[in-house]
Amino acid sequence: MAVSDLTIRPMTMRDLDGVCRIENISFSAPWSRESFETEVLKSKAAVSWIAERAGVLVGYLISWLVVDELHIGNIAVDPDVRGSGIGAALVRKSLGDAAARGVTYATLEVRVSNEQAIALYERFSFRGVAMRTRYYSDTGEDALVMMRELSTEDAE
Repeated sequence: MAVSDLTIRPMTMRDLDGVCRIENISFSAPWSRESFETEVLKSKAAVSWIAERAGVLVGYLISWLVVDELHIGNIAVDPDVRGSGIGAALVRKSLGDAAARGVTYATLEVRVSNEQAIALYERFSFRGVAMRTRYYSDTGEDALVMMRELSTEDAE
């Protein structure tokens, strides 16, 4: 499957059934539907993207813009199409949009055991800058805090 047949667009309320389906099969402590509704309807800082292929939602990314920082808070891809570049396309879109808005750096937290996600972020020049001990409430696992600077070259 090619990434060229993906459409990436802002998340809307009509996407939440698909987002929640992917969320619930992807995470041991999934966000509630209400959490996604808050991001779409109420959060002034949220910038959320979905990826769809042939009209089917296959991934999403939730982020927040706070002053000069993009914080990636949640990203997931349907397990049936993981490894096909969808996660990378979502990260690229998020970084490009933030850079176009004048944001100067991006941060995120990732489970230390999530080697696949860490490798994805490292491909985008994120680097580990700190550790949050026992960050994840479901397992007590530590989170690696990753960061990268943005420039006009990242802008879409």
